Amino acid sequence: MGWLGSGMRHGVFVLSVVTLSACTAIYQNHGYVPRDDELAKVVVGESTREAVAETVGRPTSTGLLTGAAWYYVGSRFRQYGIRAPEEIEREVVAISFDEAGLVENVERFGLENGRAVVISRRVTDSNVKGLSFLRQLLGNVGNIDASQVLGEN
Repeated sequence: MGWLGSGMRHGVFVLSVVTLSACTAIYQNHGYVPRDDELAKVVVGESTREAVAETVGRPTSTGLLTGAAWYYVGSRFRQYGIRAPEEIEREVVAISFDEAGLVENVERFGLENGRAVVISRRVTDSNVKGLSFLRQLLGNVGNIDASQVLGEN
């Protein structure tokens, strides 16, 4: 009887651990967004594309490299137990360049109540280029198949 009791206690312990772990959130970050101290080294009107690439790097595959701007995209996912991961936060840094290849704007965007909001901005021109594209980058929070983003099949 002692052996059976020990096995049952072990089973209850394992079940308790599994149950508790299902209640604990696991967070995972995906993508790359330059920090403010890195962006402070990018000088509007002076820094070139090459200088930006050396200072903060080029956008990764999760960002976007266009002729007029570079977009750095970072997302944060939360997962409980066996549930699918849920994207809970997305941030975009947009660095746009003029025709000469000099930095024209450095902007950080986030989401607030489902709407794109400016977190910080250093600009020479108040006309934000690619605003509709930026809304697309930010507007899909919660509408992404997390398994695709996380590289799962």
